[in-house]
Amino acid sequence: MGKVIAFTNQKGGVGKTTTCINLSAYLAQLGKKVLIIDMDPQGNATSGVGIVKQPKMATVYSVMCDQVDATDAIQLTAIKGLEILPATVDLAGAEIELVRMSGREQILKHAVERIKDSYDFVCIDCPPSLGLLTVNSLTAADSIIIPIQCEFFALEGVSQLINTVRLIKKQGLNPHIDIEGVLTTMMVRSSLTEQVNAEVLKFFGRKVFNTKIPRNVRLAEAPSHGQPICLYDNKCSGAKAYRELAYEFMKRQPK
Repeated sequence: MGKVIAFTNQKGGVGKTTTCINLSAYLAQLGKKVLIIDMDPQGNATSGVGIVKQPKMATVYSVMCDQVDATDAIQLTAIKGLEILPATVDLAGAEIELVRMSGREQILKHAVERIKDSYDFVCIDCPPSLGLLTVNSLTAADSIIIPIQCEFFALEGVSQLINTVRLIKKQGLNPHIDIEGVLTTMMVRSSLTEQVNAEVLKFFGRKVFNTKIPRNVRLAEAPSHGQPICLYDNKCSGAKAYRELAYEFMKRQPK
């Protein structure tokens, strides 16, 4: 049975999509079959793995509106074992349409349940907000990974995300969702970084990954070339960090 993981943080610019793409890519390189579901209307995960957006392309929006089956919308990437259910700006309209649907919080969950057993991991890239698209993602997920940027306001808003997770549990939408891990990103050596790290560790304890993702120019460049970092520059510090993260992630999985 495939494990479904949502990558989420309502704060933008923390490396959420970068982490979703690159952890997924390295897991695929470790021989796992991985599906990325792009739930962000900006579609950055889609373009970040080299998918060119077409006007009438089948997307996650088409799946959620019951226009196509998920298997007909999934696309292959340049990495063996890595596939994607893409998104375009059309997905922004889904937020409005979902409001009128019955069981609106569980539409993605039903779609994912039909396909997840074909994969080892299903990685959902959430939008940087706590709207219905994120609620759908959290309802469909077994666990979440929270990337946190090493800056002064790092934990601001994370408590709201935790409250949303608790609410989803309490309302019975997803009673078993858990935090898979917390990842510190965009690391630079400074006393502020050490303070933020200490705060994150105090708040999340063992959930924090030992691997730290550095601030790295090559990581920032890779999406504009439509490539995960393992294809764009496999030897840079960012690539090494995400490779280490993939190994650490796999060590944490139950045998």
